[in-house]
Amino acid sequence: MGSIPDPGELTELTQPSFDEFQRQTSLMTSCTLLWKELSDHINSLEQNLMKQSETLKRKIEALDSETKASLDSLKKRELSIEDSVKIALSRVEFNTKAAMRTLGDDVEDNPDGEVDDGDGLLQHLKSTCLKMEAKEFWSFVIGKKKEIDLLREKIPAALSECIDPARFVMEAISEVFPVDKRGYEGGSDLAWACVLILESLIPVVVDPVIGKSRILVTPSMKEHAKEIAETWKKSLEERGGIENVKTPDVHTFLQHLVTFGIVKKEDLEFYRKLVVASAWRKQMPKLAVSLGLGDQMPDMIEELISKGQQLDAVHFTYEVGLVDKFPPVPLLKSFLRDAKKAASSILDDPNNTGRAAQLAARKEQSALRAVIKCIEEYKLEAEFPPENLKKRLEQLEKTKTEKRKPVVVPANKRTRVNNGGPMPPAKAGRLTNAYVSSFPAPPPFVRSPSHTQYPTPVPGYPSPPPMYGSRSPPTNPYAYSPEAAPPPLAGSYPGAPMNYTAYGGYGNGLAPAYQQAYYR
Repeated sequence: MGSIPDPGELTELTQPSFDEFQRQTSLMTSCTLLWKELSDHINSLEQNLMKQSETLKRKIEALDSETKASLDSLKKRELSIEDSVKIALSRVEFNTKAAMRTLGDDVEDNPDGEVDDGDGLLQHLKSTCLKMEAKEFWSFVIGKKKEIDLLREKIPAALSECIDPARFVMEAISEVFPVDKRGYEGGSDLAWACVLILESLIPVVVDPVIGKSRILVTPSMKEHAKEIAETWKKSLEERGGIENVKTPDVHTFLQHLVTFGIVKKEDLEFYRKLVVASAWRKQMPKLAVSLGLGDQMPDMIEELISKGQQLDAVHFTYEVGLVDKFPPVPLLKSFLRDAKKAASSILDDPNNTGRAAQLAARKEQSALRAVIKCIEEYKLEAEFPPENLKKRLEQLEKTKTEKRKPVVVPANKRTRVNNGGPMPPAKAGRLTNAYVSSFPAPPPFVRSPSHTQYPTPVPGYPSPPPMYGSRSPPTNPYAYSPEAAPPPLAGSYPGAPMNYTAYGGYGNGLAPAYQQAYYR
C-alpha cells in the first residue's frame, strides 16, 4: 500500500486545480453567451435579409407586371395603328366624297343662316364643315350663343364631317385666338365660342380603337398647335402677365393644350399659376387634372383657402377626391362669414354712401346663392341644411323689391301752386291732348332784384305738340327762346314742389298754364 499524503500537501495540490476549474467554467459561460448573442444576431440578419428579399421580389414582380403591361399596351397601340389609320382614311374618303357632292349640288343655302330646329342647325353646321368653310362656321356659331346647349350637342357630329378637323378648328377660331385680330373695337368676348369648339373637337380626334391615350392629329397640325400656344404665351407677357389676363382667354389657352395633347412637363408651374388665378371658372378643376396637376392639388387647394376662395376650393376637393382632408361644410361656412364681413365693410365705406346698402345686399345675395347651389350639387343638405340660407336670401330679395316700389302721393296731398288759380285734374298731364290752356300767354319778364334786365320780352310759347298717351312727354316739347328760358318744368325734375316768391310784376307767381301740379 502507498503512503497516505499529508493533509497540508493535499491542500496545496487541490487549490490551484479548483481555481482553474472556476476560470474554465467562467470562460465557457462567456463563450456560451457570446455564441447565443451571435446566433441571435445571425438570425436577425437572416430575417431582415428574408424581408428585403421578399420586398425585392415583390418589386421585381411589380416591375415585371408593369413592363408586361407597357409592352402589351405598346403592342396594342402598334397593332391598332393599322386599324386606326384605316378608319381615319375611310373617314377622310367618305367626307371628301360628301364634300364633293355638297359642292356639286345646286342647293341654295339660307343666306341668313336661319334654322328652325336642332336638325336644321346640324345640317347647316355639317354643310360648312364638309366644305371646310371655317369662317362661315365661326360666324354661324357666334351668332347662336342663345342656343349654346344645342350647339354643344351638335358641333361634335358636324366636326366629324371635316376632312381635317384639327386644321378646321384652328382656322375657325383664329380670329380671336391666340390673339384677337379685331383690335380694340372688336366687340364682345368670344372666348366662350373658342372653348365650345375646342371641347367639341376632343371626341372627334381621339383614337377610335384605344381612346383618349392617343390623339389623331397629324404631326404638322400638332406643331402648328404648339406654335399657337407659344404665340399666346408671348402675348401674355405683352399684356402684363398672368395678373392682367382675362379668365376666358386663360380657359381657351388651357383647353387648347388639352385638346391637341401638347402639355409640357416643364411648364407645369406656369399652368398651375394660370389655374389658381382663374380657379372660379367651373371647368378649371377638370382642366387642372388633364394638365397633369393632380399631384399638386393639395397645395393648390390650401392656396385657394388662404386667398379666401373657399368655394372654389370645395370644387377642387371633389374633383380629386380630397373631401376627407378638406371637409366642405367648414369651408362653405367660412366663405359665408367672409362675405358677411365684406358686406359690412361696404356699408362702412364713406365712398359708397349712396349705394352702400345696395352693394352690400348684392354681395351677400351672391354668396348665399353660390353656397346654396354648392350644397345642392354635392348633396350636403344633411350636413348643412340650406333652409336658413334660403330664408335670408328671400329676406334680402324682399327688401330689394320694397325699395324699388315708387312712392305714390295721394291726390288730396298734391300741392297747389300759390297763384289762386283752379286746381287741375290729377291725371291731366297723362291724358291724350290733355294740355289745353285757356290762359293768355305769359307776360314779359320783369327785372328782379337778383337778375339783370332782359333786353327783350320773352315771346309767347307756341302750341305744344300732341301728347303720347300714357307715355312720358318728350324731353324738350317746347321751343324756348335762346335769350331766356322759362323756369324748369316739374315733369323733368321730380321732387318737392317749388313755391315761387313774387318778383316785380309777378304778384301771383308762375303763370297758371305751367303749374307744377300738371307734371307731377
